Amino acid sequence: MSAHPLPFDLEQIEQIAADHPTPFHVYDEQGIRNRMRELKAAFAWNEGFRQCFAVKATPNPHIVSLLREEGSDADCSSLAELVLCERIGMTGESVMFTSNNTSVEELEKAQELGAVINLDSPIYLDRFGDGADQIPLPEIVSFRFNPGPEKAGNVIIGDPAQAKFGCTREQILDGYRRAHAMGIKRFGLHTMVVSNERSVESLLETARMLFELAVLIKNETGVRLEFINLGGGIGVAYKPDDEELDIAAFGAGVHELYDQILGAAGLAPMNILMENGRAITGPFGYLITRVINVKETYKKYIGVDANMANLMRPGMYGAYHHISVLSQKDGGKQDGKKETVDVVGALCENNDKFAIDRELPAAHVGDLLVIHDAGAHGHSMGFQYNGRLRSAELLLQADGTVRQIRRAETLDDYFSTIEFPAPAEVL
Repeated sequence: MSAHPLPFDLEQIEQIAADHPTPFHVYDEQGIRNRMRELKAAFAWNEGFRQCFAVKATPNPHIVSLLREEGSDADCSSLAELVLCERIGMTGESVMFTSNNTSVEELEKAQELGAVINLDSPIYLDRFGDGADQIPLPEIVSFRFNPGPEKAGNVIIGDPAQAKFGCTREQILDGYRRAHAMGIKRFGLHTMVVSNERSVESLLETARMLFELAVLIKNETGVRLEFINLGGGIGVAYKPDDEELDIAAFGAGVHELYDQILGAAGLAPMNILMENGRAITGPFGYLITRVINVKETYKKYIGVDANMANLMRPGMYGAYHHISVLSQKDGGKQDGKKETVDVVGALCENNDKFAIDRELPAAHVGDLLVIHDAGAHGHSMGFQYNGRLRSAELLLQADGTVRQIRRAETLDDYFSTIEFPAPAEVL
């Protein structure tokens, strides 16, 4: 069950809101640390196991730093994410760069940092070499595999054959041959074909596919891989009756396949990597928002001061996020009354909704709502349509204190990049 109890109560959130006006995201530090430890324990059998946190999920240097304290590396997919890691002292092979439609500037920065470069296609090998307009050869290169019709994705990723990511089996074999001929000595392999997956069996099929491909690569090209990156994809139990993925069982299943396939082929030891983002921070982040209007037309609307710029997933994907009502009435106690409502923001878009026809405890103007599982792909996907400003990010620390790790934007921030014209004369 998705039974993560709230790490705070109404009184504490009201105290926080007195200093940090709603809406804001708050992250549970201890929950994040515990999840990282759980994943490491599941793969403790693999001496070279590395979890590379997908920075795109929660690109805040404080979050990346605390995960670093727990032994996490970082997976970056853009120039900004590379620079974020650089500014907190994460460089070298503690950073993996996995990009697509990649610019020369991004490849140059990844190489400058000494990051592990995970290429989306062999075409990028043309960017490396000794020429005046080329980037020096990297120490280690990985290729991203797209199995196409060989393997179905899930409902989030969709059909791999329609995805813009990665390269075919033939292209990936050619990529290793070319890279080896260029003088590159160290290699890895990567894929990402499922996202938000809570089936152990589905994730194990990805591991099986990559392990078998590693054997083929060795047999066909002579290249022995140093690591296999299983991707991320471990899901979150967003709905109260969803079952969480058994991370320990997943780790044990990978171990069994590792012995059966890689061990039998003489390719052990092999470092196993993952790049989870959602599973690490998602369940341990909360969007706190206050009810500012209650409106009734053809249905009842609970209007809050957050909007889909603070959490895009419900409006963009129709994704479910659980909502708790922290009522101000009767000391926070609910009277048992429930209503079917839409919970909405203030954007001029009809999909600006956190819940549709959701049965919730009765909510009143001034009540606080907690939108659960907003710790990944929440604040990071924000935007400024209608001039709605990005909210603050707070860290609920292990000792119970709260620290601001990103301030809320101001109107001065919003207008700072605009060159205003002189005021027009009124005729």
